[in-house]
Amino acid sequence: MSVSSAGRDDTAFHGAKIALFIGAKLITILRDEDRDIPWPGHWDMPGGGREGDETGLACVLRETQEELGLVIPATTPNWGRIYWKRGVAFWFFAAHLPASAEKDIVFGAEGQRWELIDPMSYLKHPKAIPQFQSRLADYLAGAS
Repeated sequence: MSVSSAGRDDTAFHGAKIALFIGAKLITILRDEDRDIPWPGHWDMPGGGREGDETGLACVLRETQEELGLVIPATTPNWGRIYWKRGVAFWFFAAHLPASAEKDIVFGAEGQRWELIDPMSYLKHPKAIPQFQSRLADYLAGAS
């Protein structure tokens, strides 16, 4: 599915995440250690839960701004797909920003810190969230 159709897709979904590249690196967020959240203390990607009737793309762009202070134009993501887990839909996007965007990052209130890492390192990291590892692998393999 193309990213442009993400704005028109009316599939009910729970949330959206994005593999956001700043130059050649992937931005990741170390989740809080709170045991009441999924994947405490693991490396996450920007994104979160849907609010109201927003589209998958609108959801991930809003969440990225809240979490990292980055305003990403809706035309920037170059890949998007719906994934299903236990009958619930989740969007996953990919986008690339120039390395200079690092200076625009303003870390929000969720998580312990952010880090730019090599995307291949994320795929192998023992504290990366497994479903995001596989979704990133799909993108890197050129899945359509």
